[in-house]
Amino acid sequence: MAKLTVALATYNEEKTLRDCLDSIKEIADEIVIVDGTSSDGTVAIAREFGAKVSIVPNQKIFHINKQKALDLSSNEWILQLDADERVSKKLAAEISKVITMTDEESREYQKSLSNKDLFLRHQHLLDSRDGKIGNDDASYAAFFIPRLNYFLGRYLRHGGVYPDGVIRLVKKKQAHFPAKDVHEQIVVDGKVGWLQHDLIHMADPTFTRYLQRNSRYIDLIATQIYPKGLFGFIDYVVLKPAWWFLVTFIRHKGFLDSWQGFVFSFFSALRFPRAYFRYQKRDR
Repeated sequence: MAKLTVALATYNEEKTLRDCLDSIKEIADEIVIVDGTSSDGTVAIAREFGAKVSIVPNQKIFHINKQKALDLSSNEWILQLDADERVSKKLAAEISKVITMTDEESREYQKSLSNKDLFLRHQHLLDSRDGKIGNDDASYAAFFIPRLNYFLGRYLRHGGVYPDGVIRLVKKKQAHFPAKDVHEQIVVDGKVGWLQHDLIHMADPTFTRYLQRNSRYIDLIATQIYPKGLFGFIDYVVLKPAWWFLVTFIRHKGFLDSWQGFVFSFFSALRFPRAYFRYQKRDR
């Protein structure tokens, strides 16, 4: 019988961690948590659930600690989560089923997915952006999970936000984080499939939390851009934000997500000029 490790990297997650761990306690044979020296009750909550806890320095690139959690996992299959994510009962049952499948059974399961075409279109976009994900000639070593993002009282299904596929179910030693960028894709040595049921992401229940998370991403973007002269100013302050808003709100129909769709598109577009001005301030 295949066993499952649930692995997390945490930092001051006492408000979210309990619900996350409660959602996986029935399917996890092991819980591994790498904590970035939290100052709240995160570690105590983790230990309530019997987690193996390793306390390390916090990192701006959170994937560094996520990789440590993968390295500390004992089982072949690992479900990597964030503390603000929830595994539904249907997803939990699907995970338990998939990790027991043979490679042939996994191939047949992929053909049965009701959202297969949507998932493959999304994966093609990721391939175009990040480079080819996985190796189609190998056996299954990882699975995307569609993620449903909660934003200011509404689950976003438009604006290019859904299915927000994230590779979270992986085989140990066949997946790793490069740990160079906040938005990087985990690297998989093997074929990557999809699960059908959504991972619930309680990303931004309040605007304050959204601004805090958004500000951290902007700080990282500001360290990775090199705008030059007048064109750099026009690109990051005018062109990129206008393009992003039109793509998410109009082309991908963010307006169907009501006012939350507008707020999401508008403020996510603003990350470009905000990153530009932080870069300029830092570079002086």
